[in-house]
This record gives sequence, structure tokens and C-alpha cells, in this order.
Amino acid sequence: MSEHWSGERPRYGKTIKVDNGLKAKSKRGDIGATWWSRRFIEVLESFGMGGRLTRGRNYARQGQVLSLSLSTSMVIALVQGSRPTPYKTRIAIKSFTGQEWQRIEHALAGKALYAAKLLAGEMPADIETLFASLGLRLFPATQRELTMDCSCPDWEVPCKHLAATCYLLAESFDNDPFEILAWRGRSREDLLDRLRALRGTVRATVVREEAPPLTRCLDTFWQRQTTSNLHFGDPTAAVRTDAVLDQLDGVPITVGGSSLAGLLRPAYLSLKPEE
Repeated sequence: MSEHWSGERPRYGKTIKVDNGLKAKSKRGDIGATWWSRRFIEVLESFGMGGRLTRGRNYARQGQVLSLSLSTSMVIALVQGSRPTPYKTRIAIKSFTGQEWQRIEHALAGKALYAAKLLAGEMPADIETLFASLGLRLFPATQRELTMDCSCPDWEVPCKHLAATCYLLAESFDNDPFEILAWRGRSREDLLDRLRALRGTVRATVVREEAPPLTRCLDTFWQRQTTSNLHFGDPTAAVRTDAVLDQLDGVPITVGGSSLAGLLRPAYLSLKPEE
């Protein structure tokens, strides 16, 4: 903290209430709806911060946090306390280097499920294992990896202002898991662009002409198709005589518990198309 009193806990006046502050969504119980936000709180509690974090839970729910911003390595918030001037809190963590992020991105791109989850805006459940395999940690392993300070006179870390910031930060992770990665030095846009490039998912859009509906080609359906009336495929390929039954795919018509299309298909396959 920026100020210290010798031996005695500073006395505070009544907390100044805020009308338009940032309020935690959770009204009671634990804060954090996703595994990654709960994991962040668990990590802080494992450092022996559990009791001190609780002091800021009401602050977070009452909306005493006026603003919160996250950038590479740094989270900064303004928290209204008992004094007219809001307190400034900071929570810093070391970001990964460029070389470390290259290793992370190649590892993520090499795991189809991980890449798919991230491209869908989700945090893979075992992503910490991937980081560990690279000798890195997504979440801090020790309290020394975090730097916390507040402009209030309380000497405890975290004070209730920092604790409120931690809870709001956890909920911001709920809303956007990429903020965890941004805190470590890689924004959502940059990470996803790199993953798409590494997995070769950036492709030109191909416009495909759709085949005409069956009702418009009944007269010629049984004839051998050519590129002029089929629009796609091999012009020398024979027409499947059961192709018309494909129109029933997904239609819940059954006879005696069996699919109507399945019952009719052997009969259609026995037919010979007109040459």
C-alpha cells in the first residue's frame, strides 16, 4: 500500500455509496460461473488470501468498483471507499514473451479440439496441462508472481478494494476467457488470427451453384445426367436410382417402426435407369 500507520489499523469512515458502479452478477455465495474464473479465485485463495478476499465481496456486489481495465500484464481499477477520492488498485502479472507465445500458439494449433474450442470462444478444460507441458503456467503458481497495490492506507494485501477488484476481474473472465490470455500478453484477435493461419483455416470463399429442386427436374430425373442439367459432378457417372429417396432424409416417416426411405430403397435400387 502507499501509506502505512505504525502498529494500528487505520480507522475508516462510512463507505461512500456509488450509484453506477460495476456490480458483480453473483448476489450470494461464490463468485465465478465458469471453471476458469473459479480457478482464478481458487489460486488466490491457495495463497492464503481467502479471508481477505471475502472482505471485498460485498464491495464487488454493491458496485463500489467504478472502473476496471485490463491490458498486457496489468489490471487497473478505481474503487470508491470511505474517502471522497476513489482508491486506485493495480494487479500485475508477468506476460509471456514473444517466443513463449509462439510455442503456445503452435501447441494450441496442433490440438484440433483446443483450437476449435478457442475459435468458438471457449477455454479448453485442460488447457493448463498444455501450458504445463511447455514449462509455463496460465495462472500464477505463487503469490510472488502477482504484484498488488492500492492507494488506500490499509497495509494488508489484498485490502478490500483489491479484493473487490479480484472478484470483478474473475467475472470479466466469465464474460470473455480471452482476457486471461490478454493479461498474459496475447489479445483475442491476434491469437485467433495466428491459430487460423497455423491451421490453414483462412481460405477464399467459394460460391457454389445449388442444384435445382427435385420438383423442377422430374421429367429428366431418370435420364443420365450431364454437366448441363446437373451443374456438378462427373458427367459420365451413372445416376443412383435410389437418389430420390435422399429427399426423405430427416423426414420422420416410419412404417412398423422402420424408416420409409429404408424400406423403399431396395426396390428403387432394383430399377434400371433409362439409357
